[in-house]
Amino acid sequence: MLELLSLLRRHEGLRLSAYRCPGGVWTIGWGHTAGVKAGDYVDVDTADSLLREDAAEALRQVDSLAAQSGVELTGCRRAALASFVFNAGVGALRRSTLWKRICADPDDHAIAAEFSRWIYSGGKIMPGLVLRRKDEAELYFSGQK
Repeated sequence: MLELLSLLRRHEGLRLSAYRCPGGVWTIGWGHTAGVKAGDYVDVDTADSLLREDAAEALRQVDSLAAQSGVELTGCRRAALASFVFNAGVGALRRSTLWKRICADPDDHAIAAEFSRWIYSGGKIMPGLVLRRKDEAELYFSGQK
């Protein structure tokens, strides 16, 4: 969980007032979106608590998808995929070539290139997503034997 929280903090940034992310979604804290509306405000403790809850939910979603698919994931791989899910959603992962490659061979190094395909928002390359996907791919393979 520590790798995941560190990755999320690095790429989400902390904003205590509600704002619209590049995808147009109301967001607050460390990338929290559920129930957020214009004018909302949180303190740092609340933002940290929301982050832990959201990270735990992303991990649950990854674990559920892995169990359904018969895929075993290490801690680092779980964390990398939970970061992806936190950002893009579990449905995007489920439908992706990234997930198809993981199901076929979780050690396939072509998986790194699949992370790097998820760098767009509104049809534009987002430099922050380029860095995030690079970090997710590196984390995914960091726990490999």
